[in-house]
Amino acid sequence: MEQTSSQAPEQDSSAADQATTAVAEKNAPTTRATAGKLSARQLIEAFEAEQLKSELPEIYVGDTVRVGVRISEGNKERIQPYEGVVIAKRHGGLNETITVRRIFQGVGVERVFMLHSPQVASIKVERRGKVRRAKLFYLRDRVGKATRVKQRFDR
Repeated sequence: MEQTSSQAPEQDSSAADQATTAVAEKNAPTTRATAGKLSARQLIEAFEAEQLKSELPEIYVGDTVRVGVRISEGNKERIQPYEGVVIAKRHGGLNETITVRRIFQGVGVERVFMLHSPQVASIKVERRGKVRRAKLFYLRDRVGKATRVKQRFDR
C-alpha cells in the first residue's frame, strides 16, 4: 500500500504540471513565438518598418504641399485638405515630421504633421520652392507678398 500511495501523488503532480504548462502556453504572447531570438531593439525596428508608408513623395523645405487630414466627426470620417508652405522638416524614419504654414483670414497658422501617421491620408506637392535655408522661420515675420517663396522648376 505504501508504494501505491507514493505513486498516486506523483501522478497528481505530473498532471498538475501538464495543466500549468498548458495554461502558460495559452497565455504566452503571440509575438514572442513569432519573434524567435530577436532582441528588443530588433523587435522595435521590425515593428516600425511595418508602420512606414511607402508612397510618400519627396518633400523639401519651401515646397507648397496639400496634406489630406482625416477628421472624424461622430461616426463619420472625412478628409480635409490643408495647404501651405513647408517651413521645417524634423526627425527621420517613423517619427519624421513637417511643419506647414498657411495664412488663414489674415492670421498665420502652422501645423505639424507626422508623415507616417494614419491621420495623414495623402500628401501632394503642389509646387517646388527655391530656398537657401533648412528652416524658414523667418517667414513668420513677413506679411503679404513678402511671404512668397520662389518657384523651382528643375526638380
